Amino acid sequence: MFPIHDENPIAIIPVVTYAVLAACVGVFLWQITRSPDQQQIIVYALGAIPAVLLGGMELGGDIAMVPDKATVITSMFLHGGWMHLIGNMLFLWVFGNNIEAAMGHLKYAMFYILCGIAAFLAQALPDPVSAIPMIGASGAISGILGAYLCLYPRARVLVAIPIIFRAIRLPAMVVLIVWFGMQLFSSITAAAEPGGGGVAFGAHIGGFVAGMVLVGLFKKSDVRLHIPFIHFNPFNR
Repeated sequence: MFPIHDENPIAIIPVVTYAVLAACVGVFLWQITRSPDQQQIIVYALGAIPAVLLGGMELGGDIAMVPDKATVITSMFLHGGWMHLIGNMLFLWVFGNNIEAAMGHLKYAMFYILCGIAAFLAQALPDPVSAIPMIGASGAISGILGAYLCLYPRARVLVAIPIIFRAIRLPAMVVLIVWFGMQLFSSITAAAEPGGGGVAFGAHIGGFVAGMVLVGLFKKSDVRLHIPFIHFNPFNR
């Protein structure tokens, strides 16, 4: 299930969302124009490595490009392939503009970064000695999805469902709960695999929960905060 468009108009130009989109695409194009060896170095130098940030491991001087703590931020702009990039940017494009409008540009930028940090911690704390770099905007974007669920659960979202070759409109609450359920299921499944799989599902879950928790602190005072799941039928408009 892939979101295509949400029926939730805004009255601002979401400059932060556009900037993040442009930065992620620009960094990815820079990545893929490097040699395979250089691409590997970039991932280790700018990705967030739990063992480096939490476990006391040090990168060699020939690999380190930025201070260790800065990699929590730089990692959010790296991606591992076209599908990784396109999937993340699609969700950011559909849902990010409304959250930026609900918070204002500066608060939205702060919210995005904090959700990305929370996502890293959710993935890294269970295995702080992992030397596998974490890259991608998924965790921060998951925070946007959590915030959207709290603010606009009734908004209609056009989603493509490849298995039936159709696009249908569903309430955001349905789309996002299904998405979150898939992350939980995938996280449990990945935990049973040798090496834990290649996708940081724990970061997705952590970012989503962080977004739900933080949205009340960052939204504008005139934006209504909905409480999902309580006395709410998503199919009644």
